[in-house]
Amino acid sequence: MQPRVTAILVCANGAEFLDRTLDALAAQTRPPEALVVVDVGSTDGSTDELSFGGSAQLARIPAGRPFGEAVAQGERVAPHAAPDESVDEWLWLIGHDNAPAPTALAELLAAVEIAPSVAVAGPKVMVAQEPTRIREFGESMTRFGRSTVLVADELDQGQHDAHADVLGVGVAGMLVRRSVWTALGGFDPGLPHVDAALDFCVRARLAGHRVSVVPEARVTSAGGPEDFGRRSVSETRRLRFRRQAQLHRRLVYAPPAVLWLHWLSLVPLAIVRSVGRLVAKHPGAVGAEIGAAVAVAFGGGVGRARRTLARNRRVGWAAVEPLRVSLGRVREHRVTARDLELARVEDAAVPRASFLGDGGLWTVLAAAVVTAVLLGPLLGAPALTGGGLLPLSTTVGRLWQNVGYGWHTTGFTGPSDPFAAVLAVLGTLTFWSPSTSIVLVMLLAVPLSALGAWFASRRLTTRVWVPVVGATLYALSPSLVTAVMSGHVGAVIAHVLLPWLLLTLLGAHRSWASSAGAALLFAAVLASAPSLIPVLVLTWLASLAFGWRHLLRRIAIPLPAVVLFAPLVITQLRAGTPLGVLADPGVPDATRAPSALQLAIGSPLPDWNGWTTASHAAGFATTVLPIALAVLALPVGATAIGALLGRRWHLAAVALGFAFVGYLTAFGATHLALSGVGSTTTIVWPGSGLSVSWFALVVAAVVGLDTLPRLAPGLGLVAAVLTGVTVAPVFAGLYLGTAAISPTTGRVISAYVNAEARTNPDVGTLVLTPQRDGTLGVSLERGQGATLDDQSTVQATAHRLSPDDRRLTTLAANLASRSGFDPREDLRRLGVRFVLLADGPDSRAAEALHDRAAGSIGQDARFTSIGATGTGVLWTYDGRVDRPATGTAAASAAHALFLVVLGVVFGATALLAIPTGPRRRRAVSHVIEADEPATTFDEERE
Repeated sequence: MQPRVTAILVCANGAEFLDRTLDALAAQTRPPEALVVVDVGSTDGSTDELSFGGSAQLARIPAGRPFGEAVAQGERVAPHAAPDESVDEWLWLIGHDNAPAPTALAELLAAVEIAPSVAVAGPKVMVAQEPTRIREFGESMTRFGRSTVLVADELDQGQHDAHADVLGVGVAGMLVRRSVWTALGGFDPGLPHVDAALDFCVRARLAGHRVSVVPEARVTSAGGPEDFGRRSVSETRRLRFRRQAQLHRRLVYAPPAVLWLHWLSLVPLAIVRSVGRLVAKHPGAVGAEIGAAVAVAFGGGVGRARRTLARNRRVGWAAVEPLRVSLGRVREHRVTARDLELARVEDAAVPRASFLGDGGLWTVLAAAVVTAVLLGPLLGAPALTGGGLLPLSTTVGRLWQNVGYGWHTTGFTGPSDPFAAVLAVLGTLTFWSPSTSIVLVMLLAVPLSALGAWFASRRLTTRVWVPVVGATLYALSPSLVTAVMSGHVGAVIAHVLLPWLLLTLLGAHRSWASSAGAALLFAAVLASAPSLIPVLVLTWLASLAFGWRHLLRRIAIPLPAVVLFAPLVITQLRAGTPLGVLADPGVPDATRAPSALQLAIGSPLPDWNGWTTASHAAGFATTVLPIALAVLALPVGATAIGALLGRRWHLAAVALGFAFVGYLTAFGATHLALSGVGSTTTIVWPGSGLSVSWFALVVAAVVGLDTLPRLAPGLGLVAAVLTGVTVAPVFAGLYLGTAAISPTTGRVISAYVNAEARTNPDVGTLVLTPQRDGTLGVSLERGQGATLDDQSTVQATAHRLSPDDRRLTTLAANLASRSGFDPREDLRRLGVRFVLLADGPDSRAAEALHDRAAGSIGQDARFTSIGATGTGVLWTYDGRVDRPATGTAAASAAHALFLVVLGVVFGATALLAIPTGPRRRRAVSHVIEADEPATTFDEERE
């Protein structure tokens, strides 16, 4: 059947909006067949000059009548289709301030035509004064009848367009089938102000119809239903309207057996709630509570509404139960709305840069585009390998099994690295493919760093363009770009989180939420880059010293990190390797130590930020690199030092002090070799210390740019451009062939082993890797191979071999050389089914060892050759092997206990980090001045 639409336009003193709404109706790409304008006693002359003919007409009702009565009048006078016409009649409800988009009606009809069961459809209602902001989009209610708007006061970015089925829609722009409107009796007269549309939709649902929202259809609105036809509505009246509607619907929907109980409790409950309102310092709501309860208890109208509901009901309440919202979600919406309103007031009072309007968004998008181009080969990859990377475990359960204390597939019982918890959280976010989270971290590291640095710079400055420079400088940090290309994912995560840690530390004195957020970030940064423990402890002590008046909110910031690190610290102390706590998590990677000068210009590797290779390719002399790179770094350093000459020199001095501490951390890391790599040890990654140093320099630089004279914009631009030139070769590493990371399918060992591991997850593979110096590296990998989340710094920093490790090295040495050693007992006890001779580095010693080992194993009749794979030559052992032990009951109990403690501590901290109410602050905020401590921005109102 063809749809036939009658638009019912209700006007109540709407002269300000009516002409625009009528023009919008005339501009519809699919116009309605009929129009009825219902004037509700307007006194502003809004409809005096209207004159209609043909399919349009004007009706009038007395002033003060509710919107639903006006619609009912319009429906009565609207023409009906001829009896012989095969049409589907619809009513389109429009208020005088509801100007629809040109395609609104066409989109609504398109939605209901493909879904015949939909009897009510609602558009996306936008703010009239700000058409890109959603006023309301879908409605629902709790089990106790409290109504709520599903989406309200949000910037429309299409984030909610995937939702269609809802419990109710707003009255603005509602499209309803006329037969359903008539059968249900229209809007409930007992709901004259609010919730009439929601109640109608609930009754439509219970009558067996569907209610849907159509995000493509848009109409504007200048206010809520309680504002319609009124110049202003006090907060007390608004509260009374909503409470009265909630109580009325509660009585209408209540089962007959408990209706009397609800009625008897109306007034007593209102008294109790009034006391609560007084305690909450809301005395104006007392009259609203009592007035609403009395009006519902003695006002009538409930019986008629219950009879209408019973007459049309076809399904039970279970049909609408999935569409209700919990009370917790309602409270969350309320808190969010309060925080948004508070933020809006503060932003209006403080002349700070706007993320959308002052370049913040464009800076982040530019960083994302540059990253997408230069890291293009990684797009779409399910996993990464190389450098310090390996794929993650294939299941979320396995990720969390590797967190805490317990048995590890690498062959020991003990604590995991704290970084395993970070990896478990990341892998859980991409639960369908945990390794994808690491790919996303690498791809998003640069834009996310720009995002955090922009907000941190905005917090410290007043000029709107300065945060753009700060974000660019921090996103192009040599330590970040090098960490991405070398696969140091922990250092990457720490770099991304540092600006947010600063922001939360600065706000910890006035907010428990900021304090808890700082605690979570503190733990995440340390877990990702343990070498920063001295720096962050010093930062925490400095925050205590500067904010001693609010000591209580800062003193517990390290607590989650202490709990997370406790098992590892205890184990390393017992093993006599206390400095092992500082070892980098992940795969130990041989890192050459840079010089002090290279560290000073920000290069964490002795390759001058990739310019060594680039200069060889271009034919330049490498002797000029120190001078050239020092010149490139000069604008940043000069701007940071120049900040000492400004009025906020105290802040600049603190930042430069932390820059020096970060440099000392990086320098000390180059002299601290902790993790074993083959026959040697490797230094701690100095890039994490350089990230702190660079961030502190950026803070000092933006403070300088904010206080310098007119030369500042040009200086900031030069600094950003030269920083980009500094990291250009290393950023292009995937195309120049100098990057250590590469995309992979997520398979660590061969497909043959993976197939066996699916049926036997604990199958062992003995991996022999020739080293450059002619020694042989050996490891025992279980299942589908080693994973990033199962790496352990306890094993990597151990000074002595365990009995199983000694047995393993003896077995490997005898397999790689012809001898009379019988390996069957060791193979059986260790559970080794496969032997993989990996490809070694390009050196004569490694090649000779590889050939000797291949010949020795190949001539052993106990092994059957599978052949060459992507990672080396594979053999299978045909003898009997034991299933390896997976830890003791005590280890399992310790693992469970640690996860419980971790869940309690981090869960409580996370709950505390969530704002639960509006923060009371002074209306005017300011940036840090020279005579203020570095942690005071907006003082809490006493």
